[in-house]
Amino acid sequence: MFAQTVTVALALYFVYTAVVSDRAAPVRLQQMGSAERPAPMLEAGPSKPPALASGSYRNAAARAMPAVVNIITSKRPKRSKHPLMKDPFFKRFFGDEGDDEDSSLGSGVIVSAEGYILTNNHVVEAADEIEVMLADGRKAAAKVVGTDPETDLAVIKIALTKLPVIVLGQAEQAQVGDVVLAIGNPFGVGQTVTMGIISALGRNNLHINHFENFIQTDAAINFGNSGGALVDTHGNLLGINSAIYSQSGGSVGIGFAIPMSTAKTVMEAIIKSGHVVRGWIGVETQDITPELARSFSLPRQSGAMIAGVVRNGPAYKGGARPGDILLSVDGKPVSDTNGMLNQIAQLVPGEKAKMTVLRKSRETTLDVVVGKRPPPK
Repeated sequence: MFAQTVTVALALYFVYTAVVSDRAAPVRLQQMGSAERPAPMLEAGPSKPPALASGSYRNAAARAMPAVVNIITSKRPKRSKHPLMKDPFFKRFFGDEGDDEDSSLGSGVIVSAEGYILTNNHVVEAADEIEVMLADGRKAAAKVVGTDPETDLAVIKIALTKLPVIVLGQAEQAQVGDVVLAIGNPFGVGQTVTMGIISALGRNNLHINHFENFIQTDAAINFGNSGGALVDTHGNLLGINSAIYSQSGGSVGIGFAIPMSTAKTVMEAIIKSGHVVRGWIGVETQDITPELARSFSLPRQSGAMIAGVVRNGPAYKGGARPGDILLSVDGKPVSDTNGMLNQIAQLVPGEKAKMTVLRKSRETTLDVVVGKRPPPK
């Protein structure tokens, strides 16, 4: 009887602890945590694993897990320690708090045998020291090769040999309903695999990054999963886990990953030159909605309207003015502001681009010399 009472009491305590912990972190959208010769990238394309028992993804997990690493970053305190804190008398009351470093956990994916690791920018951006722990138990210090805050991606590098390398998947062929696995180090408990499906594709306007094209998944993603892998059922990399939507701080089945169609381009640019160069024309745009079209008697109910133009910027010099509706960029139709940003970002600075605008119900073609996108503030 006493043992049963103790068991019930312990069960109630753990339930209470879980509820209290869940309430302790109210959040909404949360991010989860010199020129070099380009390293050869693995070509995309799945190879079929051996047959499995129905419902098992052990082979996919086994192929991908060795290439997913834990990342531990530390940041030294900027404030100098007060001289009195060296006094043993004060240490009795305050301890050695001034000596502590801020540390955080994240994940990353080995994408090259040369030691390049793809992760999130927010995992490493403020770090003074970065340590990488491999699934086989090896540890190594890492250096930052380059970062891209506008997509929240970063590339770091370690100096180890015989590294396991993940196979890059084809995110553009993924479909809603496909089964996916999320691999990372949630809450620092150790490497963990969770399963779900692709819930949506092309998610944007979440105001997490400047350039957004997320894969949404219900595979459990938690703090520490940042920079980890989202893989298909063959173990090929589809995306880099980046953020969750949550009111409790834990997974509620809405996670976001940066697709490899975006990550591969950014990764190769960083490895080649240490940063990403994007096109820029110097305009501020607004999505055309049916309500906006009715209010301004616009001839179309979708697209991007130029709301502002940077004086003496590329678009201004090319003849663009506020109120113009951007119809196409280099022959590719513009559907909305997000699509326009991505189209212009892919243009080569210094080259001319033809842009078609609708002005006072008449189409006009502008020749714009593309500029280089300035770094984010």
